[in-house]
Amino acid sequence: MELQDEFYNSAQYIETASGNKVSRQSVLCGSQNIVINGKTVVMTGCVIRGDLANVRIGRHCIISTNAVIRPAFKKFSKGVAFFPLHIGDHVLIEEDSVVNAAQVGSFVHIGKNCVIGRRSVLKDCCAIADNTVLPPETVVPPFTLYAGSPGKIVGELPDCTQDLMSDITVSYYQHFKPQTRGN
Repeated sequence: MELQDEFYNSAQYIETASGNKVSRQSVLCGSQNIVINGKTVVMTGCVIRGDLANVRIGRHCIISTNAVIRPAFKKFSKGVAFFPLHIGDHVLIEEDSVVNAAQVGSFVHIGKNCVIGRRSVLKDCCAIADNTVLPPETVVPPFTLYAGSPGKIVGELPDCTQDLMSDITVSYYQHFKPQTRGN
């Protein structure tokens, strides 16, 4: 299925030298601690909390409208410690999702309106269905589909998940184009 071109107002996005497209209406707290590796789209209303701990986002990731990316934390008797968050390549995080994970692998799809509990680990090639709430410290194995509240395994993903996620994220990036006068 070929994606339709999605046009954005080029005045509303900053395009970096490595091809990232970051909305001016997104909030990147502690931007010196946020590394985005290239060809990633960060849409309007997103919040990435680099002020808490380092956040690394891989290549060809799509972070949809109003998503929140926040490093995981652990409470101790003397206070709170935040842990770096690494998100792999070819990850699609859909609208209104909150990611408070310790790690998100590559080729992962997080649906709309999901809550990923703190210190959860999403392994490579897994998917989280829309409206899923993962409890804290959940480990999502590769090639599994989680759904529900609390999230549980509801299915398996095909061996070609890696190829599918690569195709989706690369295609999305290619069809996310600046608006020209004729559009």
